[in-house]
Amino acid sequence: MIQFTVNDKAYSVDVAEDTPILWILREHLNLTGTKFGCGAAQCGACTVLLGNEAIRSCSTPISEANGKHITTIETTKDKEVKALQYAWVAEDVAQCGYCQPGQIMNAASLLKKNPHPNEAQIIDAMRGNICRCGTYNRIKSAIAIVAKG
Repeated sequence: MIQFTVNDKAYSVDVAEDTPILWILREHLNLTGTKFGCGAAQCGACTVLLGNEAIRSCSTPISEANGKHITTIETTKDKEVKALQYAWVAEDVAQCGYCQPGQIMNAASLLKKNPHPNEAQIIDAMRGNICRCGTYNRIKSAIAIVAKG
């Protein structure tokens, strides 16, 4: 039995230890905000926080979450995620929206480590998250708004 919390709610699952966190979230817990993109940890659509660290949930086994806290886009309490969601709307970031949960979660991890990143730090931190619609400038602007407070 693997025990962990997601968005401050305790869970335990009896699954193979190598089951990706993504499938636990989507198929066992019905938290479908985290998206499946490439399945190879290359695009970032599946990004969630394990502790405060951004991870690719499609390739991270649930065994790594045992006894830990996972935060997803569905959180209602994480201040960085909520602030980023408001900034995303204000900057009209989303087009198709598919990558946005992963983008926001990766940005939240950045802001937890560095609450006031400069433009170069934002670009560097977001480098691994792909947006097929090309809204990178709006993503950067939304993160900068939150970073300015």
